[in-house]
Amino acid sequence: MGAYILPTKKTKLKVFSLGGHGEVGKNMTVLEYGNDIIVLDCGVAFPQDEMLGIDLVIPDFTYLQENKEKIRGLFLTHAHEDHIGSVPYFLREVKARLFATKLTLGLVGNKLREHGLLNQTEMTVVPQGDTVIAGCFKVEFLRVNHSIADACAFAITTPVGVVIHSGDFKVDFTPIQGEIIDLQRFGELGRKGVKLLLCESTNVLYPGYTLSERTVGDMFRRVFEESPSQRLIVAMFSSHIDRIQQVLNSAVQHRRKVLFMGRSMLNAVKTATELGYLNAPTGLIIETNELRNYTPNQLVIITTGSQGEPMAALSRMAASDHRQVTITPSDKVIISASPIPGNEKLVSRVINDLMEQGAEVIYEGLMDVHVSGHAKQEELKMIHALVKPKYFMPIHGEFRHLTHHKDLAISMGMPKENIFIADIGEVLEISSTDAKMNGTVPSGQLLVDGLGVGDVGNVVLRDRKHLSEDGLIIAAAGISMADGYCQVISGPEIISRGFVFVRESDQLIEGAKAKVADTLFELEQKNTADRQYIRNRVREDLREYIWQSTKRNPMIFPILVEV
Repeated sequence: MGAYILPTKKTKLKVFSLGGHGEVGKNMTVLEYGNDIIVLDCGVAFPQDEMLGIDLVIPDFTYLQENKEKIRGLFLTHAHEDHIGSVPYFLREVKARLFATKLTLGLVGNKLREHGLLNQTEMTVVPQGDTVIAGCFKVEFLRVNHSIADACAFAITTPVGVVIHSGDFKVDFTPIQGEIIDLQRFGELGRKGVKLLLCESTNVLYPGYTLSERTVGDMFRRVFEESPSQRLIVAMFSSHIDRIQQVLNSAVQHRRKVLFMGRSMLNAVKTATELGYLNAPTGLIIETNELRNYTPNQLVIITTGSQGEPMAALSRMAASDHRQVTITPSDKVIISASPIPGNEKLVSRVINDLMEQGAEVIYEGLMDVHVSGHAKQEELKMIHALVKPKYFMPIHGEFRHLTHHKDLAISMGMPKENIFIADIGEVLEISSTDAKMNGTVPSGQLLVDGLGVGDVGNVVLRDRKHLSEDGLIIAAAGISMADGYCQVISGPEIISRGFVFVRESDQLIEGAKAKVADTLFELEQKNTADRQYIRNRVREDLREYIWQSTKRNPMIFPILVEV
């Protein structure tokens, strides 16, 4: 497990992020001391609008790959995608043992099974309150409340002092299951002395306290009571196990059957049920082929797609592209989630499509269909007051969130020189006497497109954007190089995709053919033998012609087929 290294003037604790600083998602924090490294969380982010065709965004693992022999464990705070979504991609590159609570490992196990990694991964279930020794680190799992069960913060004893990593949390005095956040333990740690607090910043912009998850259950009961003749369709994250349980409770009370839709939803429900985190009476849950046996007012459909993901079940229903479910005016759709920053357009499109088909849609802003799992200002102040850290680094948020969290800490009396706002890759070094930013490690993002990881970069994205905006023209010609230089045998032919409709643009296409023919004839007369030069000349001359004729700039792809 690694040798314990006594603190010296030369050995310092290094703390840095590979995701989750200055951005929403792909949370990943690293602690390094001497020959020991532990990794906290390994999440994904949703692709931004300009990332055409990209499925997921994951952290750059280069530094950890280069130091994989030092890694003593990957510790997971909870089972949301922005904290566990990159685990399979990480484990492809680095063999590491996983430590997490029972539900978290259960849901991670589903991912590892899909990637063929389950049987080769060591996983250790750690109950809330227990401690794991990993090299020179002792990692205590602190109980917190969140929008998923079994969530934890970490109290990490290091050779230079205690580091607390909050994970995602809120203070919920009436949780659906489990106990309230262990504020007493946070206070005990604070009294003993905490060197560094890493605290989430997601809801730092909002004053007050975050509502209890039970308020959503009250809303569900109200919706069920007000919808006796409507089919109910509820969209939420598949990992919102407590929220799913509340829908099940209302379904039982109103004698409705429940159908789950979406692969991730089915996997999560199966795992949570097997582990005892979901309870449903026998006969409550039905299969898709049983839909026809029930009238709309006897049904509740719980589905994925609360973020407007194009391939999710709700999006396909909204687009009239779902094989089993057709939206009708008798449907009431509840979107029980708030849009993740960047997903607002997708969610709005789904809502509009559902309403066009006559469905009644309830979403955040109309009713309390969603409560956050993240602490607001007063809860954050509570943690700061209990922990009383010497140093503070805000995490999990864009720079505006991190900056506001810094201001909140200053308002509570923390010296601003003891607060560090870091970008991903920037290293905070802590000794027994001081702390300072010092250097960087490789960091960034890798784009996942299908089975490809990192093979789509800025150049490919730029080409995709170019194609999506301006289209493509292919100029093809048959040539012979028998005499050592280019001789045109056939063509040229012009093929257009996404640029103009060929049948209605005869004059433009014929002009393009003539332009390419003139260029090839000129090069033939000069006995040009350099194929790359020929392609470049065809591209440039055709681009100039198209621009002069249309003021457009499509991607131009010359193809010279040697006969």
